[in-house]
This record gives sequence, C-alpha cells and structure tokens, in this order.
Amino acid sequence: MTGLIVAVRYLTIVPLPGRAPYGAEAVGRAAPWFPAVGLGIGVVLAVVERGTSVLFPSLLAALLTVTAWKLLTGGLHLDGLADCLDGLVGRDAAHRLAIMGDSRIGAFGAIGLILFLLLEIAAVAELPPDVRWRALLVIPAAARATPALLARLFPAAKAEGHGAAFRAGARAVAAPVALALALVAAAAALGPAGLLVTAAALAAALALAWFMVSRLAGITGDVLGAAIEVAELAALLTVSAWAHARL
Repeated sequence: MTGLIVAVRYLTIVPLPGRAPYGAEAVGRAAPWFPAVGLGIGVVLAVVERGTSVLFPSLLAALLTVTAWKLLTGGLHLDGLADCLDGLVGRDAAHRLAIMGDSRIGAFGAIGLILFLLLEIAAVAELPPDVRWRALLVIPAAARATPALLARLFPAAKAEGHGAAFRAGARAVAAPVALALALVAAAAALGPAGLLVTAAALAAALALAWFMVSRLAGITGDVLGAAIEVAELAALLTVSAWAHARL
C-alpha cells in the first residue's frame, strides 16, 4: 500500500497521516496506482457536480466543478502545462529546458492556461446531466494512466530531474496495469464510449509527448504533467462530441 499512499500524496492535496517525504523515483514506482487515485478524484468531482447542478445554472456549476478539480490536485499538472507552453519560445533544447525550469509564468503559459480552462469549463457545462457525472468519474483515471506509458516510450530530456527519476522508478508492468485499470473504469461508467474516451486521452498524451520530445530531445516531469491535462481535455471533448452526436 506504500505506492498508493505515495500516489495520493503526489497527485492530490489530501492530507494523509505519517511521514510524507519521497522522491520522484518513488512516484515512478507508484505509477500503477495513478488511475486508482484518478478514480478517487473522479468520485469527488461527481459528488461536486451533482450538488452544484442542483443549486446553480449549468455554467456556474461547471465552473465550480472544474475549480474543485484543480484545487484537489493542487494545480500540479497545470504548472507543467504552463511550463511546456512557455518553453516553446526557446531557441534550442537547452534554452527551452532553462525556460521551463523558471518558476515564473510567461505570456504563452498564462494565455494557454486561460484558454485551456475555458475549454474545460465549456465542455463540462455542455455535457448532458446523465453523462456529465459519469464522464467526470472516469476521465481523471484515464488521464493518469498516461505517465507510465510515456515513461516507457520516450527518453528523459535530462540525466537528472523529475522526468528521469520517474522513468527510472516506473516498472515495466506499470503501464499495462495502469491502462487496464483505466479501461475497466471507463467501460463500466460509459460503456463502449468509455473505450473511445480512453483512446482519445492516450492519443492526446502521446501526441503531446512526441511533440515535446522533438523540441526537448526527451520528456521531463513538466511534460508528464502537461500530458495528464491534455489527456483530460481530449477526453472531455470526446465525450462531448459523442453525446452531441446522439442528440
């Protein structure tokens, strides 16, 4: 259960008793538990969505739900997304990595986060109520199955860093176990559409990772975090398109 505790502490702001320090390599070893933690996040989101949809109009309910989503995760992956966006302006791989290591957010990162969150809020607001809570339940799990896969498929951009340590800690079985958990959860909640949603999340994460590797010569911790955010948005848009096609 150590891996589950590490995964909960890393992926959420949920306070757990006991000692908290751990390294990125320990997080890599905990990667098979990521979808389970994602499912826990989804349970919270489904409850928040059910409550806010009763009290508020759909747009405000969606805003509150997405706010709870990002607060529960501590904005961890949004930070990675902003860093990746800022890094795109670099002139070469070394310069891009230096920009991404800067704690300050740049114009690209700020604008990108605003547009990204607006897309998520709109996607949640426009989902039919009978689909919305089920999508919110499983999408965090599907997105959190991606880091283990990306760590196996792509090299690290730096010999030392969170990405390299995570990659070193992730075992060969992490990716198939994480993917299996995500697929089972998605299929149970959304039926055949759940498989499509999971595929969209994986495809988006792989596309982002491939693009960033072409710019950085490898992945970093920021890339893994950004991949989770992009996978979640892709999954939301896929559910929205599927629900709209049924109308």
